[in-house]
Amino acid sequence: MGGYLCPGCAKATIVRLELLPRLYEGLAAFLHPGAPVRVGRVSAAVDAPMPVAELPLTMRGPGGMVGVTEDWLSALHQDRRMSEPARLGTHEQRLARAVAGLLANMPWIVMAWPTAGAFAEEIREIANSARSVISPTDPTEVGKRIGACPAIDASGVICGAILRHRPGETVIVCPWCNCSFPPATWPGLKAFIDHDERNETRHEKEAAWPSAS
Repeated sequence: MGGYLCPGCAKATIVRLELLPRLYEGLAAFLHPGAPVRVGRVSAAVDAPMPVAELPLTMRGPGGMVGVTEDWLSALHQDRRMSEPARLGTHEQRLARAVAGLLANMPWIVMAWPTAGAFAEEIREIANSARSVISPTDPTEVGKRIGACPAIDASGVICGAILRHRPGETVIVCPWCNCSFPPATWPGLKAFIDHDERNETRHEKEAAWPSAS
């Protein structure tokens, strides 16, 4: 199946877009440097000389989440020959409008937009930056990356969400489709994922190599 984003990347981008308004709201509590910051499971006050924390302020400012999403929506409108989207209202309203516009166009982004990869990468970066402030992750809780979920739904579409195995877990469960993989399936699962990723890498290299014609 063609397109510019794999199913897993497309689903992850949708989830991140949907989270942006809540992340934007959550950053407000971290504007002041003395606000408690979680490190793993421990909360601590962070001292800083600035009266306002720089990263939350930047992300909540005009060039942060609002500017990034509005700029991508504007670029999308230009490429689709649509009228320029409005940039009116509060920052919260503008972010919500831009996110809604991008979500509404996700099918086209996935299948037809050559800049879909760069778009998905920047959305990932701003979402992860916000989450690193609001809820820093304990590395031991992230788990080991296994690969893309190979489960196929009733319509024949591969799930593609990223599977992870965390310490102490006896079953790997897909966070998107909830398909479970008990230990007996792990060797075959890893072999299938490794084979699929090797093929995907080979296809990407072939697509990037200039034609001799």
